[in-house]
Amino acid sequence: MNGLSLTLSRGIARVTESALGRYQSAVIRIGFSGTWLLFLLREFPHRREMYGPDGPWSWDLGRQLTDENHAFTALMWSGGGAWFEIFYVLAILATAALLLGWRTRTASVLFMVGVLSLQNRSVFMGDGGDNVLHLMSFYLVFTRCGQVWSLDARRADREAAARARGERVRPDRLGPVLWAVLGLVLAGVTLTGRLFDNGWLVPSLLWTVWAVLGLWAAVRRLARSEEPRILLDVIANVLHNGALFVIMAEACLIYATAGWYKIQGSRWQDGTAVYYPLHLDYFSPWPGLADLMSSSGTIMMVITYGTVMVQVAFPFTLFNRRVKNVLLVLMMLEHAVIAVVLGLPFFSLAMITADAVFLPTSVLLLLGGWAARARGRLVRRGRDDDPVLPGPRASEESAPGSAEETTPGHVGFGT
Repeated sequence: MNGLSLTLSRGIARVTESALGRYQSAVIRIGFSGTWLLFLLREFPHRREMYGPDGPWSWDLGRQLTDENHAFTALMWSGGGAWFEIFYVLAILATAALLLGWRTRTASVLFMVGVLSLQNRSVFMGDGGDNVLHLMSFYLVFTRCGQVWSLDARRADREAAARARGERVRPDRLGPVLWAVLGLVLAGVTLTGRLFDNGWLVPSLLWTVWAVLGLWAAVRRLARSEEPRILLDVIANVLHNGALFVIMAEACLIYATAGWYKIQGSRWQDGTAVYYPLHLDYFSPWPGLADLMSSSGTIMMVITYGTVMVQVAFPFTLFNRRVKNVLLVLMMLEHAVIAVVLGLPFFSLAMITADAVFLPTSVLLLLGGWAARARGRLVRRGRDDDPVLPGPRASEESAPGSAEETTPGHVGFGT
Protein backbone atom coordinates (compact mmCIF):
# COMPACT_ATOMS: atom_id res chain seq x y z
CA MET A 1 0.00 0.00 0.00
CA ASN A 2 2.82 2.37 0.84
CA GLY A 3 4.51 1.54 -2.45
CA LEU A 4 1.33 2.29 -4.39
CA SER A 5 0.91 5.61 -2.59
CA LEU A 6 4.52 6.53 -3.27
CA THR A 7 4.16 5.70 -6.96
CA LEU A 8 0.93 7.69 -7.19
CA SER A 9 2.46 10.71 -5.48
CA ARG A 10 5.45 10.60 -7.81
CA GLY A 11 3.17 10.43 -10.83
CA ILE A 12 1.12 13.41 -9.64
CA ALA A 13 4.28 15.38 -8.93
CA ARG A 14 5.65 14.63 -12.37
CA VAL A 15 2.44 15.72 -14.11
CA THR A 16 2.08 18.93 -12.12
CA GLU A 17 5.68 20.08 -11.71
CA SER A 18 6.74 20.16 -15.35
CA ALA A 19 5.48 20.10 -18.92
CA LEU A 20 6.29 16.65 -20.29
CA GLY A 21 7.35 16.07 -23.88
CA ARG A 22 8.67 19.58 -24.50
CA TYR A 23 10.50 18.58 -27.65
CA GLN A 24 7.62 16.43 -28.90
CA SER A 25 5.18 19.32 -28.46
CA ALA A 26 7.60 21.66 -30.24
CA VAL A 27 7.84 19.23 -33.15
CA ILE A 28 4.08 18.98 -33.59
CA ARG A 29 3.82 22.78 -33.34
CA ILE A 30 6.38 23.19 -36.10
CA GLY A 31 4.99 20.33 -38.16
CA PHE A 32 1.32 21.27 -38.16
CA SER A 33 1.91 25.00 -38.58
CA GLY A 34 4.46 24.35 -41.33
CA THR A 35 2.03 22.05 -43.15
CA TRP A 36 -0.80 24.58 -42.97
CA LEU A 37 1.48 27.44 -43.99
CA LEU A 38 2.68 25.58 -47.07
CA PHE A 39 -0.92 24.81 -47.98
CA LEU A 40 -2.03 28.43 -47.60
CA LEU A 41 0.88 29.68 -49.68
CA ARG A 42 0.44 27.08 -52.41
CA GLU A 43 -3.29 27.80 -52.72
CA PHE A 44 -2.87 31.57 -52.50
CA PRO A 45 -3.63 32.09 -56.23
CA HIS A 46 -6.79 29.94 -55.84
CA ARG A 47 -7.91 31.16 -52.43
CA ARG A 48 -11.02 32.99 -53.65
CA GLU A 49 -12.27 29.94 -55.56
CA MET A 50 -11.60 27.54 -52.67
CA TYR A 51 -12.71 29.49 -49.62
CA GLY A 52 -13.73 32.93 -50.83
CA PRO A 53 -16.57 34.68 -52.63
CA ASP A 54 -15.70 33.25 -56.07
CA GLY A 55 -16.10 29.62 -55.03
CA PRO A 56 -18.99 27.32 -56.02
CA TRP A 57 -19.83 26.96 -52.33
CA SER A 58 -21.29 30.43 -51.92
CA TRP A 59 -21.51 32.49 -48.75
CA ASP A 60 -25.27 31.82 -48.52
CA LEU A 61 -24.70 28.05 -48.73
CA GLY A 62 -21.98 28.32 -46.12
CA ARG A 63 -24.33 30.27 -43.84
CA GLN A 64 -27.04 27.61 -44.20
CA LEU A 65 -24.58 24.83 -43.35
CA THR A 66 -23.09 26.56 -40.32
CA ASP A 67 -26.57 27.36 -39.04
CA GLU A 68 -27.30 23.62 -39.09
CA ASN A 69 -24.02 22.15 -37.80
CA HIS A 70 -23.05 25.14 -35.57
CA ALA A 71 -19.48 25.10 -36.86
CA PHE A 72 -17.29 28.09 -36.04
CA THR A 73 -15.94 30.20 -38.89
CA ALA A 74 -14.99 33.86 -38.82
CA LEU A 75 -15.55 34.06 -42.59
CA MET A 76 -19.29 34.06 -41.92
CA TRP A 77 -19.00 37.40 -40.13
CA SER A 78 -19.03 39.17 -43.48
CA GLY A 79 -19.62 38.12 -47.07
CA GLY A 80 -17.42 40.81 -48.58
CA GLY A 81 -14.26 40.08 -50.51
CA ALA A 82 -12.19 42.57 -48.50
CA TRP A 83 -12.82 40.72 -45.21
CA PHE A 84 -11.84 37.43 -46.82
CA GLU A 85 -8.57 38.84 -48.18
CA ILE A 86 -7.68 40.39 -44.82
CA PHE A 87 -8.50 37.20 -42.95
CA TYR A 88 -6.48 35.01 -45.32
CA VAL A 89 -3.40 37.18 -44.87
CA LEU A 90 -3.89 37.22 -41.09
CA ALA A 91 -4.15 33.41 -41.12
CA ILE A 92 -0.80 33.21 -42.93
CA LEU A 93 0.83 35.57 -40.43
CA ALA A 94 -0.57 33.73 -37.41
CA THR A 95 0.62 30.40 -38.81
CA ALA A 96 4.10 31.78 -39.45
CA ALA A 97 4.19 33.18 -35.90
CA LEU A 98 3.32 29.75 -34.48
CA LEU A 99 5.91 28.10 -36.68
CA LEU A 100 8.62 30.42 -35.33
CA GLY A 101 7.32 30.24 -31.79
CA TRP A 102 6.65 33.97 -31.48
CA ARG A 103 4.03 34.71 -28.78
CA THR A 104 3.23 31.04 -28.97
CA ARG A 105 0.13 30.94 -26.81
CA THR A 106 -1.55 33.78 -28.69
CA ALA A 107 -0.34 32.46 -32.04
CA SER A 108 -1.76 29.00 -31.29
CA VAL A 109 -5.21 30.48 -30.66
CA LEU A 110 -5.09 32.56 -33.85
CA PHE A 111 -3.83 29.48 -35.73
CA MET A 112 -6.84 27.52 -34.51
CA VAL A 113 -9.19 30.32 -35.57
CA GLY A 114 -7.63 30.37 -39.04
CA VAL A 115 -7.81 26.60 -39.52
CA LEU A 116 -11.39 26.25 -38.28
CA SER A 117 -12.63 29.30 -40.18
CA LEU A 118 -11.23 28.30 -43.57
CA GLN A 119 -12.08 24.61 -43.31
CA ASN A 120 -15.62 25.18 -42.01
CA ARG A 121 -16.22 27.79 -44.70
CA SER A 122 -15.87 25.19 -47.49
CA VAL A 123 -16.14 21.73 -46.00
CA PHE A 124 -15.76 19.93 -49.34
CA MET A 125 -12.22 21.18 -49.97
CA GLY A 126 -10.53 18.95 -47.40
CA ASP A 127 -9.16 15.45 -47.10
CA GLY A 128 -7.82 13.28 -44.28
CA GLY A 129 -4.94 15.65 -43.62
CA ASP A 130 -7.34 18.56 -43.14
CA ASN A 131 -9.29 16.53 -40.59
CA VAL A 132 -6.11 15.88 -38.61
CA LEU A 133 -5.16 19.58 -38.72
CA HIS A 134 -8.69 20.49 -37.68
CA LEU A 135 -8.42 18.43 -34.49
CA MET A 136 -4.80 19.17 -33.66
CA SER A 137 -5.21 22.93 -34.02
CA PHE A 138 -7.71 22.77 -31.16
CA TYR A 139 -5.46 20.60 -28.96
CA LEU A 140 -2.39 22.78 -29.54
CA VAL A 141 -4.07 25.68 -27.73
CA PHE A 142 -3.74 23.78 -24.44
CA THR A 143 -0.07 22.83 -24.86
CA ARG A 144 3.04 24.75 -23.82
CA CYS A 145 4.58 24.08 -27.20
CA GLY A 146 6.93 27.07 -27.18
CA GLN A 147 9.25 26.02 -24.38
CA VAL A 148 11.98 24.89 -26.77
CA TRP A 149 12.93 25.64 -30.39
CA SER A 150 11.06 28.94 -30.44
CA LEU A 151 11.66 32.66 -30.38
CA ASP A 152 9.89 32.76 -27.03
CA ALA A 153 12.42 30.33 -25.56
CA ARG A 154 15.28 32.40 -26.96
CA ARG A 155 13.83 35.56 -25.43
CA ALA A 156 13.34 33.82 -22.07
CA ASP A 157 16.94 32.56 -22.10
CA ARG A 158 18.25 36.04 -22.83
CA GLU A 159 16.23 37.49 -19.97
CA ALA A 160 17.45 34.76 -17.60
CA ALA A 161 21.06 35.37 -18.63
CA ALA A 162 20.62 39.11 -18.09
CA ARG A 163 19.20 38.54 -14.61
CA ALA A 164 22.09 36.23 -13.78
CA ARG A 165 24.51 39.02 -14.69
CA GLY A 166 22.59 41.43 -12.47
CA GLU A 167 21.26 43.47 -15.38
CA ARG A 168 17.82 45.05 -15.44
CA VAL A 169 15.37 43.33 -17.79
CA ARG A 170 12.97 45.57 -19.65
CA PRO A 171 9.30 44.75 -19.06
CA ASP A 172 7.35 43.24 -21.91
CA ARG A 173 5.47 46.04 -23.65
CA LEU A 174 4.31 44.31 -26.82
CA GLY A 175 2.47 41.57 -24.95
CA PRO A 176 0.01 43.85 -23.13
CA VAL A 177 -0.60 45.83 -26.31
CA LEU A 178 -1.36 42.64 -28.25
CA TRP A 179 -3.60 41.45 -25.42
CA ALA A 180 -5.55 44.73 -25.38
CA VAL A 181 -6.02 44.80 -29.16
CA LEU A 182 -7.32 41.23 -29.25
CA GLY A 183 -9.63 42.00 -26.34
CA LEU A 184 -11.11 44.93 -28.23
CA VAL A 185 -11.64 42.74 -31.29
CA LEU A 186 -13.36 40.05 -29.22
CA ALA A 187 -15.53 42.63 -27.50
CA GLY A 188 -16.52 44.22 -30.80
CA VAL A 189 -17.45 40.92 -32.43
CA THR A 190 -19.33 39.80 -29.33
CA LEU A 191 -21.34 43.02 -29.05
CA THR A 192 -22.38 42.77 -32.69
CA GLY A 193 -23.73 39.28 -32.00
CA ARG A 194 -21.48 37.49 -34.48
CA LEU A 195 -19.09 35.62 -32.20
CA PHE A 196 -21.71 33.35 -30.61
CA ASP A 197 -23.76 32.97 -33.79
CA ASN A 198 -22.99 29.26 -34.30
CA GLY A 199 -22.23 27.70 -30.96
CA TRP A 200 -20.46 28.59 -27.76
CA LEU A 201 -17.43 26.25 -27.51
CA VAL A 202 -14.84 28.10 -29.60
CA PRO A 203 -16.03 31.63 -28.62
CA SER A 204 -15.94 30.66 -24.93
CA LEU A 205 -12.45 29.25 -25.40
CA LEU A 206 -11.30 32.51 -27.01
CA TRP A 207 -12.58 34.59 -24.10
CA THR A 208 -11.15 32.15 -21.56
CA VAL A 209 -7.67 32.20 -23.11
CA TRP A 210 -7.77 36.00 -23.31
CA ALA A 211 -8.71 36.29 -19.62
CA VAL A 212 -6.10 33.72 -18.56
CA LEU A 213 -3.34 35.53 -20.45
CA GLY A 214 -4.28 38.75 -18.72
CA LEU A 215 -4.29 37.03 -15.34
CA TRP A 216 -0.94 35.40 -16.11
CA ALA A 217 0.67 38.73 -16.96
CA ALA A 218 -0.82 40.44 -13.90
CA VAL A 219 0.45 37.72 -11.56
CA ARG A 220 3.93 37.80 -13.04
CA ARG A 221 4.16 41.57 -12.61
CA LEU A 222 2.24 42.26 -9.42
CA ALA A 223 2.40 39.15 -7.23
CA ARG A 224 4.76 39.62 -4.31
CA SER A 225 5.00 35.92 -3.41
CA GLU A 226 5.74 32.86 -5.52
CA GLU A 227 2.56 30.92 -4.63
CA PRO A 228 0.28 32.44 -7.33
CA ARG A 229 2.92 31.88 -9.99
CA ILE A 230 3.45 28.29 -8.88
CA LEU A 231 -0.31 27.67 -8.95
CA LEU A 232 -0.62 29.00 -12.51
CA ASP A 233 2.39 26.92 -13.58
CA VAL A 234 0.79 23.79 -12.12
CA ILE A 235 -2.49 24.44 -13.96
CA ALA A 236 -0.63 25.11 -17.21
CA ASN A 237 1.43 21.93 -16.81
CA VAL A 238 -1.66 19.80 -16.14
CA LEU A 239 -3.41 21.21 -19.21
CA HIS A 240 -0.31 20.70 -21.33
CA ASN A 241 0.22 17.11 -20.25
CA GLY A 242 -3.46 16.30 -20.68
CA ALA A 243 -3.53 17.80 -24.17
CA LEU A 244 -0.38 15.94 -25.16
CA PHE A 245 -1.95 12.69 -23.97
CA VAL A 246 -5.07 13.45 -26.02
CA ILE A 247 -2.94 14.10 -29.11
CA MET A 248 -1.21 10.75 -28.67
CA ALA A 249 -4.51 8.99 -28.07
CA GLU A 250 -5.99 10.65 -31.16
CA ALA A 251 -3.12 9.39 -33.32
CA CYS A 252 -3.57 5.87 -31.96
CA LEU A 253 -7.32 6.07 -32.56
CA ILE A 254 -6.80 7.15 -36.17
CA TYR A 255 -4.55 4.20 -36.92
CA ALA A 256 -6.60 1.68 -34.95
CA THR A 257 -9.91 2.57 -36.59
CA ALA A 258 -8.34 2.76 -40.05
CA GLY A 259 -6.66 -0.62 -39.62
CA TRP A 260 -9.70 -2.44 -38.29
CA TYR A 261 -11.95 -1.02 -40.99
CA LYS A 262 -9.46 -2.22 -43.61
CA ILE A 263 -9.54 -5.72 -42.16
CA GLN A 264 -13.31 -5.89 -42.52
CA GLY A 265 -13.30 -4.84 -46.18
CA SER A 266 -12.71 -7.22 -49.06
CA ARG A 267 -10.99 -4.52 -51.11
CA TRP A 268 -8.01 -4.53 -48.75
CA GLN A 269 -7.93 -8.32 -48.81
CA ASP A 270 -7.68 -8.61 -52.59
CA GLY A 271 -5.54 -5.48 -53.12
CA THR A 272 -8.00 -3.40 -55.13
CA ALA A 273 -8.02 -0.64 -52.48
CA VAL A 274 -4.41 0.14 -53.44
CA TYR A 275 -4.51 -0.82 -57.12
CA TYR A 276 -7.34 1.42 -58.31
CA PRO A 277 -6.22 4.71 -56.67
CA LEU A 278 -2.87 4.26 -58.42
CA HIS A 279 -4.70 4.47 -61.75
CA LEU A 280 -6.95 7.43 -61.05
CA ASP A 281 -5.85 10.63 -62.77
CA TYR A 282 -6.53 12.66 -59.64
CA PHE A 283 -4.13 10.51 -57.58
CA SER A 284 -1.49 9.85 -60.25
CA PRO A 285 1.06 12.68 -60.48
CA TRP A 286 3.62 10.09 -61.67
CA PRO A 287 1.74 7.57 -63.85
CA GLY A 288 4.92 5.71 -64.75
CA LEU A 289 5.78 5.12 -61.10
CA ALA A 290 2.22 4.01 -60.33
CA ASP A 291 2.29 1.56 -63.24
CA LEU A 292 5.63 0.18 -62.08
CA MET A 293 4.29 -0.47 -58.58
CA SER A 294 0.98 -1.99 -59.69
CA SER A 295 2.65 -4.27 -62.27
CA SER A 296 4.09 -6.46 -59.52
CA GLY A 297 1.72 -8.62 -57.51
CA THR A 298 4.34 -9.05 -54.82
CA ILE A 299 4.71 -5.30 -54.33
CA MET A 300 0.95 -4.86 -54.16
CA MET A 301 0.62 -7.64 -51.59
CA VAL A 302 3.41 -6.21 -49.41
CA ILE A 303 1.91 -2.69 -49.52
CA THR A 304 -1.64 -3.86 -48.87
CA TYR A 305 -1.03 -6.30 -46.04
CA GLY A 306 1.88 -4.31 -44.62
CA THR A 307 -0.30 -1.19 -44.30
CA VAL A 308 -3.04 -3.09 -42.50
CA MET A 309 -0.69 -4.89 -40.13
CA VAL A 310 1.25 -1.75 -39.20
CA GLN A 311 -1.89 0.28 -38.51
CA VAL A 312 -3.56 -2.41 -36.43
CA ALA A 313 -0.42 -3.24 -34.46
CA PHE A 314 0.85 0.26 -33.75
CA PRO A 315 -1.32 1.10 -30.68
CA PHE A 316 -0.24 -2.17 -29.04
CA THR A 317 3.47 -1.54 -29.65
CA LEU A 318 3.55 1.56 -27.44
CA PHE A 319 4.42 -0.74 -24.55
CA ASN A 320 7.59 -1.88 -26.31
CA ARG A 321 9.91 0.99 -27.21
CA ARG A 322 12.01 -0.85 -29.78
CA VAL A 323 9.09 -2.28 -31.74
CA LYS A 324 7.30 1.07 -31.55
CA ASN A 325 10.28 2.90 -33.04
CA VAL A 326 10.51 0.41 -35.91
CA LEU A 327 6.82 0.84 -36.74
CA LEU A 328 7.19 4.62 -36.52
CA VAL A 329 9.85 4.51 -39.21
CA LEU A 330 7.67 2.25 -41.37
CA MET A 331 4.62 4.51 -41.02
CA MET A 332 6.60 7.64 -41.83
CA LEU A 333 8.05 5.95 -44.90
CA GLU A 334 4.56 4.87 -45.89
CA HIS A 335 3.26 8.44 -45.70
CA ALA A 336 6.29 9.69 -47.63
CA VAL A 337 5.46 7.20 -50.40
CA ILE A 338 1.82 8.34 -50.36
CA ALA A 339 2.96 11.94 -50.75
CA VAL A 340 5.00 11.11 -53.85
CA VAL A 341 2.99 8.36 -55.53
CA LEU A 342 -0.56 9.57 -54.83
CA GLY A 343 0.20 13.30 -54.80
CA LEU A 344 -1.05 13.96 -51.25
CA PRO A 345 1.81 15.92 -49.68
CA PHE A 346 -0.18 17.82 -47.07
CA PHE A 347 -2.02 14.76 -45.85
CA SER A 348 1.29 12.95 -45.52
CA LEU A 349 2.97 15.86 -43.72
CA ALA A 350 0.09 16.06 -41.24
CA MET A 351 0.27 12.33 -40.50
CA ILE A 352 4.06 12.32 -40.22
CA THR A 353 3.76 15.18 -37.73
CA ALA A 354 1.19 13.20 -35.74
CA ASP A 355 3.59 10.24 -35.74
CA ALA A 356 6.45 12.47 -34.52
CA VAL A 357 4.80 12.89 -31.11
CA PHE A 358 5.95 9.33 -30.34
CA LEU A 359 9.58 9.87 -31.32
CA PRO A 360 12.14 9.51 -28.49
CA THR A 361 13.60 12.71 -27.11
CA SER A 362 17.12 11.56 -27.98
CA VAL A 363 16.18 11.32 -31.66
CA LEU A 364 14.60 14.77 -31.61
CA LEU A 365 17.67 16.25 -29.92
CA LEU A 366 19.83 14.64 -32.60
CA LEU A 367 17.68 16.09 -35.37
CA GLY A 368 17.68 19.47 -33.63
CA GLY A 369 21.46 19.39 -33.41
CA TRP A 370 21.72 18.66 -37.14
CA ALA A 371 19.35 21.53 -37.91
CA ALA A 372 21.31 23.91 -35.65
CA ARG A 373 24.62 22.96 -37.29
CA ALA A 374 23.14 23.34 -40.76
CA ARG A 375 21.82 26.77 -39.83
CA GLY A 376 25.21 27.72 -38.41
CA ARG A 377 26.94 26.68 -41.62
CA LEU A 378 24.48 28.72 -43.68
CA VAL A 379 25.02 31.76 -41.46
CA ARG A 380 28.79 31.44 -41.67
CA ARG A 381 28.67 30.94 -45.43
CA GLY A 382 26.53 34.05 -45.81
CA ARG A 383 28.95 36.03 -43.71
CA ASP A 384 31.92 34.72 -45.65
CA ASP A 385 30.26 35.75 -48.92
CA ASP A 386 29.65 39.30 -47.70
CA PRO A 387 32.34 41.83 -48.58
CA VAL A 388 34.41 42.66 -45.50
CA LEU A 389 35.37 46.30 -45.16
CA PRO A 390 38.79 47.04 -43.71
CA GLY A 391 38.70 47.96 -40.05
CA PRO A 392 39.90 46.90 -36.65
CA ARG A 393 36.77 44.75 -35.93
CA ALA A 394 36.15 43.27 -39.37
CA SER A 395 37.76 39.93 -38.52
CA GLU A 396 35.86 39.69 -35.24
CA GLU A 397 32.47 40.40 -36.81
CA SER A 398 32.94 37.65 -39.39
CA ALA A 399 34.26 35.08 -36.95
CA PRO A 400 32.96 31.58 -37.70
CA GLY A 401 31.90 30.87 -34.14
CA SER A 402 29.61 33.87 -33.69
CA ALA A 403 26.39 32.18 -34.75
CA GLU A 404 23.86 32.12 -31.93
CA GLU A 405 22.03 28.90 -31.10
CA THR A 406 18.72 28.48 -29.39
CA THR A 407 18.75 26.63 -26.09
CA PRO A 408 15.82 25.22 -24.13
CA GLY A 409 14.17 27.58 -21.70
CA HIS A 410 10.93 28.58 -20.04
CA VAL A 411 8.43 30.71 -21.84
CA GLY A 412 7.32 34.18 -20.90
CA PHE A 413 4.22 36.27 -21.48
CA GLY A 414 1.96 35.16 -24.27
CA THR A 415 3.49 31.69 -24.67
